[in-house]
Amino acid sequence: MGTAIDFEGMLRSAQLRVTRPRLAVLEAVHARPHADTDAIIEGARSRLDDVSHQAVYDVLRALTAAGLVRRIQPSGSVARYESRVADNHHHVVCRACGAIADVDCAVGHTPCLTASDDHGFVIDEAEVTYWGLCPDCRAAA
Repeated sequence: MGTAIDFEGMLRSAQLRVTRPRLAVLEAVHARPHADTDAIIEGARSRLDDVSHQAVYDVLRALTAAGLVRRIQPSGSVARYESRVADNHHHVVCRACGAIADVDCAVGHTPCLTASDDHGFVIDEAEVTYWGLCPDCRAAA
């Protein structure tokens, strides 16, 4: 049995007011890694049935700005949200069904943050997306 997540504490530590919509959306993002907005709305409504679409969009924007969730958008996909925000990781995406999984940096501690030429930028994040077929789609092919 996993450890319970203190969603109220997460909101407070990010200087966000604790509200029922914020709790419902934060819980939905944690329960559904790489979910799109529709799936998050569905998840939030399972906890708070009267939460509006606009409220979910507003909460996602606030949670993303506060660093509590991460917004990703692989090429050709709608925006997705994830709760894994404390590291620089990447994603693998199935070309057939769109399934997404997390991938740690390939070698060492965030080697992808060392660009061959940073052009004077201070790099703090890199987006690497691996593309292919997931095991289910590969078996069906």
